[in-house]
Amino acid sequence: MTVNSDSFTVSLTSISPAMLALAGGVLLAFVLLVIVLLLRGASLRREQAEEASFRADESEARMAELLRIQAEMQGRIAAMTEVFGARQSELNQTISQRLDGMSQRVNSTITEQTKSTHENLQRLQERLAVIDAAQNNIQTLAKDVVGLQAILSNKQTRGAFGQSRMETIVADGLPMGAYAFQQTLSNGSRPDCTIRMPNGAPPLVIDAKFPLEAWNAIRDAGSPEAGKIAGQQFRRDMEVHIRDISEKYLIQGETQDTAFLFVPSESIFAEIHENFEPVVQKAHRARIVIVSPSLLMLSIQVVQAVLKDQRMQAQAHLIQGEVAILMDDLGRLDERVRKLQGHFALAQKDIDMVVTSADKLTRRGAKIEALEFEAGGEAKPARDSEPAAKSVESRTGLLKLRVVDEE
Repeated sequence: MTVNSDSFTVSLTSISPAMLALAGGVLLAFVLLVIVLLLRGASLRREQAEEASFRADESEARMAELLRIQAEMQGRIAAMTEVFGARQSELNQTISQRLDGMSQRVNSTITEQTKSTHENLQRLQERLAVIDAAQNNIQTLAKDVVGLQAILSNKQTRGAFGQSRMETIVADGLPMGAYAFQQTLSNGSRPDCTIRMPNGAPPLVIDAKFPLEAWNAIRDAGSPEAGKIAGQQFRRDMEVHIRDISEKYLIQGETQDTAFLFVPSESIFAEIHENFEPVVQKAHRARIVIVSPSLLMLSIQVVQAVLKDQRMQAQAHLIQGEVAILMDDLGRLDERVRKLQGHFALAQKDIDMVVTSADKLTRRGAKIEALEFEAGGEAKPARDSEPAAKSVESRTGLLKLRVVDEE
C-alpha cells in the first residue's frame, strides 16, 4: 500500500488541538485498559498458581491416603487370600471326599442298574421270543382265517365246510353203520346226514346248509338301516330254509318227525337265539331243531348211548346164558378147592406127626451120643428106637400115598 506523504502531511496539519487532546485521552484510556488487563491477568495467573498448588497438595494428600488405603487393602487381600487358600484347600478336600463317595455310590448304582438292565433285557428277550411265537401263531391263524373267509365267501365251499364239520362230529361220535351221508330218500331229496335210530325207528335227518350270505350282510352293514334290511333278509332266508327242510326231509314213516338244522358256529347260534327269536319259534313249530356243534355232539352222544343200550338188550339172553355157565364153573371150582383144602389139612396133620417123630429121633440120638456104660462093659440098649423108626417110615409112606392120590 502506498501513502502519499504530501497528503498525509497536509492532513496532519489540518488536525485541530481538540482532536489531538481527544486522541491523547483515548490513547491514555487504552493504555490504562491494557495495564488493568495485564494486572488482572497476573492476578488470575497467581490465583491459578495458588489453586494449582492447593490442588497439588490436595492430590498429594489424596495420593498418600490412597497409598495407605492400598497398603491396607493389600494386607487385607493377603489375609483374605490366605483365608481363601485355607478354605479352598478344605473345600477341595471336602469336594474330593464327596466326589469319592459319590463316585462309589454312582459306580455301585451303575453296577446295579447294569445288572438290572441285563436281567430286564433277558426277560424282555424271553418275552419277545414268546411274542414272536405268538405272532407266528397269529399270522398262521390269520392265514387260516383268510382261507376260512375265502371258503365261506363261496356258497358251495361254505356248504362243504359246514357239512365237513358236521360229518366230523358224527363220525367221531357214532360207529360205522349207524349213519349215512347224502342218502337218497323216496322223494329224491338227499339230506346231508341220516342217523339210524334203535329199535327199527326211522332215521334222524341233519341238514348242514346254513344261509350265511344274509348273516354276513348283517355283519358288514355300515348303518342301522342297512343292518335292519340285512336282518329282514336273513329272517326270510331262514324261514325259507326251514320250510324246505320240513317239506323235503320230514317224510311220514320214512324219517323222524323232527330234523336238525346244523349251524357251524357257536357265536352265530347264540346270536340267532338272542336276536331272532321268531325264527327259532317258527323252527320249533315246524319240528326243526337248530343245533350248534356242541349241541350236535351232545345229541350224538345220547344216540350212541341209546344204541349201546339196544345192543346190550339184544344180547341180554346171551349174557344170561354165559352167567349161568360161569356160575356152574364157579360151583365146581368151589368143590375142588374144598377138597384140596381137606387134603392140605390131612397133609399138615401128617407133617406135624413127622416133625414129632423127628424130634423124638433127635432126642434119642443125643442120648446115644452120650451113652453110659455099665460095669460089665456093655452099653444099655435103647428100647424105643426101632419102633420109632418103623413109625416114621409108615407115616412117610402114608403121606406119599395121599400126595399121589391128590395128583
